Amino acid sequence: MADVALLVKAAHFAAGRHRFQRRKGEDGSPYINHPLEVADLVANVGGVTDVRVLAAAILHDTVEDTPTTLEELETLFGSDVSALVAELTDDKRLPKHERKRLQIEHAPHLSDAVKPVKLADKICNVRDVTNNPPVDWSVERRKEYLSWAEQVVAGLRGANRHLEERFDVVLQDGLTALRREPAPTEEPT
Repeated sequence: MADVALLVKAAHFAAGRHRFQRRKGEDGSPYINHPLEVADLVANVGGVTDVRVLAAAILHDTVEDTPTTLEELETLFGSDVSALVAELTDDKRLPKHERKRLQIEHAPHLSDAVKPVKLADKICNVRDVTNNPPVDWSVERRKEYLSWAEQVVAGLRGANRHLEERFDVVLQDGLTALRREPAPTEEPT
């Protein structure tokens, strides 16, 4: 029962912290849908049953994208969950290109516990960039994102076969869809 309570507490906390946020996609879906989808993939595709990992999946963007601190997560969810979230958190003080480079560099060195969460996060993001991209993203920028995500996932290989296979399918579907996207046309002058 304590496991269920921890997951519900994590979902409630994340929903509160992300309550005013929307995904960048054209449909502007509530942000909380993303961490819940990540946790769902980790559990139901990846087969992960460790409640601390599932709680970290739900909480994975709270420190990065809200005023939440790791100390606060440690107080509320324990040091194990806080440490897992810390591994998944980019340092927002760094420029975006540096954060992206570090994700590629650090992926092979993540703990076995968080690699499935990182894989699920990339699955969700690749799917969103393919099917519901930010309005201002060109096809080229979307292709660059998919290429970058593939580089991150290369460092996660061997962590969870089922999530890796799902990523491969989502990536190939994305690349195929983006190849079909019409080239931008110039406006008449």
